[in-house]
Amino acid sequence: MEEIEHRVVQVNGIRMHIAQKGEGPAVLLLHGFPELWYTWRHQITALASNGYHAIAPDLRGYGDSDSPPCVTSYTCFHLAGDLVALLDLLGLGQAYLVAHDMGALVGWYLCMFRPDKIRAYVSLSVPFRPRNPKMKPTQILRAVFGDDYYMCRFQEPGDIETEIAKHGAKHVLKKILTTRDPGPPMLPKGKSFEVSHDDPITLPSWLSEEDVAYYASKYETKGFTGALNHYRNLDLNWELTAPWTGVEVKLPVKLVVGDQDMVYNMVGVKEYVHQGGFKKNVPFLQDVVVMEGVGHFINQERAEEVSRHICDFFAKF
Repeated sequence: MEEIEHRVVQVNGIRMHIAQKGEGPAVLLLHGFPELWYTWRHQITALASNGYHAIAPDLRGYGDSDSPPCVTSYTCFHLAGDLVALLDLLGLGQAYLVAHDMGALVGWYLCMFRPDKIRAYVSLSVPFRPRNPKMKPTQILRAVFGDDYYMCRFQEPGDIETEIAKHGAKHVLKKILTTRDPGPPMLPKGKSFEVSHDDPITLPSWLSEEDVAYYASKYETKGFTGALNHYRNLDLNWELTAPWTGVEVKLPVKLVVGDQDMVYNMVGVKEYVHQGGFKKNVPFLQDVVVMEGVGHFINQERAEEVSRHICDFFAKF
């Protein structure tokens, strides 16, 4: 960890913290919620040892990067713009891309808006889903899962933050990072992060108290609002991306997902991924890997295996 270089750079009007290591072709690593650059600690080392320049930013709103106060400063254009500006600042015409969770959604936007910047993309957990021109994302989510679905609960500024504050960052992070339920994450109002005395939180082998303490230290300093603001732009992103309705992502892509991942187990996702829908929208899709017995936080839970999948794929291009 000490060998990883940390910098704060000025991009797209914000200060962005990046962690990087290695020399060679650049690999941009985009974390999800509620993670940070730190989620890629194993992949950064593995990529560097395999001849790549690994670059893992704290995305806008997270960690040691700036968190603009306005909710609408977290649209897909802001997030993709930060990354284009980062690549330009580092003098990189192109980079390989790896992303997970909400970072993977940013990754798909980046591939849509600036495919010239991406050589190949490994998406963890989240396949590309085309824009539905008839319904906003939150309308669909509420219709399918109800108001307690986590993305719906995240919409109202200050609402979920109040519940997080009641339990504390460390408890909430443990609760989220250790979940193994492949069903849709539900956060009933007033009971979002409660834990039964009969079923206390136990950390898995891949997540240490030290790891949790690092994540918690950043959220205790910064709060969760910036990170949550990514979710609060789902509908605005839908409006802004109307010109991209029906677009195909025409880049080499590999999807790696755990069979216990809640995204993979959402209604219709398996059918979409395996029965031609995903390939239709991503015509240069190269491979789909489903890892048995693995949950959502795949790059930490199976760090070596995921790093190997990434390196093997990028070696082809």
